[in-house]
Amino acid sequence: MTKLTKKDIEPLVSIITPLYNAARFIAQTIASVQAQTYQNWEQIIVDDCSTDDSVQIVKALAALDDRIKLITLSRNSGAAHSRNVATEAAQGKFIAFLDSDDLWHAEKLEKQIAFMQETGCDVSYTSYVHIDEGGKPLGKRIVALPELAYKKQHSNNYVGNLTGIYKTAAIGKISAPAVRKRQDWALWLEAIRKSKKPALGLQEDLAFYRVSEGSMSSNKLNLIKYNYQFYKTCLGYSHTLSALYLLRFFWEYFVMRPKWIQRYEV
Repeated sequence: MTKLTKKDIEPLVSIITPLYNAARFIAQTIASVQAQTYQNWEQIIVDDCSTDDSVQIVKALAALDDRIKLITLSRNSGAAHSRNVATEAAQGKFIAFLDSDDLWHAEKLEKQIAFMQETGCDVSYTSYVHIDEGGKPLGKRIVALPELAYKKQHSNNYVGNLTGIYKTAAIGKISAPAVRKRQDWALWLEAIRKSKKPALGLQEDLAFYRVSEGSMSSNKLNLIKYNYQFYKTCLGYSHTLSALYLLRFFWEYFVMRPKWIQRYEV
């Protein structure tokens, strides 16, 4: 009788990675996936017309590991479209997300899939830490809420996209709206809605978010603009209702959300 290996009994996880001019980081990102203790995965990388060496780097790595799959687009269409193309191609029972400059802890998939199977949740996420462009910790940790209901997520995006996983067998595949920003917020809100139960947070630092210089989050005008557009464009609310929910967002963002952000010495 043939003995089953870990790979034989682990459900396939599809990892969605949009790619655009990330030649400096993509090899590290892929390496963090290959280092996973959970080995039954496919990483679907969709290149959005990069002009650097990103595609060449991915092709070289994919030639050595058939779990890495590269799709190239003919026209630059943005991260949301790239994620949707990858989602359509995904074969996994679970879908996870990892951008081309971020990293995972080696036990991320093993711990998170086990957590989802033990709790029976359809949507999960974890705590994560910020790193700089060189990969050094910035002394900032985003702690996952233990439980995230639809109403709470509606007021602020509490799911770090690089940490989120949803179960396709339970809620199907979810497409992100065709907008340049905040599409991940809309995706996780829809995942919770379709699940009909709260998402659950695993409070372990299992991912590393790379903060680039001049990131959008530091621009307060963009904070207003893109979050208003989330309610108006992604959710289809009226101008008045969008403005009202934007005020609720500010309360959540400036008063409640900081309780889940920790600073520490590095």
